[in-house]
Amino acid sequence: MYRIRSWSVRNARWLKSAYAAFETLLVWIDPLLRRVGYDRLDKPFAAIEKVTKGLLLDSQGCGQCIVGATGLSCPMNCPKKIRNGPCGGVRSDGTCEVDAKMPCVWVLAWEGNKRFADNGYPIQRLQPPVDNRLIGKSAWLREVRIRTQPTRETPREV
Repeated sequence: MYRIRSWSVRNARWLKSAYAAFETLLVWIDPLLRRVGYDRLDKPFAAIEKVTKGLLLDSQGCGQCIVGATGLSCPMNCPKKIRNGPCGGVRSDGTCEVDAKMPCVWVLAWEGNKRFADNGYPIQRLQPPVDNRLIGKSAWLREVRIRTQPTRETPREV
């Protein structure tokens, strides 16, 4: 799995573009997804995600994917499950302090982040902690709902 994960990080630019196109398609078909029902679609989508993101990103299926901000390196592969940068135990050769055979996922994340076409650094944004209730759920459908549902804080008329 590490070889494919490394390949994905090296190809982060075009993979992120492909993912953005796929996400745009999902947002576009949101009315259909709503009609079928997000609850009904969650298990099949999560299964597809498990295969595709599991293969390409070694995704751990947390249900709140942030690989778009972490250079396509899944932070859930960190033995400590840290989502906001390395723990401080990264060895001088870039390997993990817990598993010396494993490169630190955050070293890979920074490398992948530098390859993004926009040259921005989304890796520097603070990420929320993992919500364990979402583990095994579809991150794709969650993202579509976030993007298509109106915010709850709409201005009230007085």
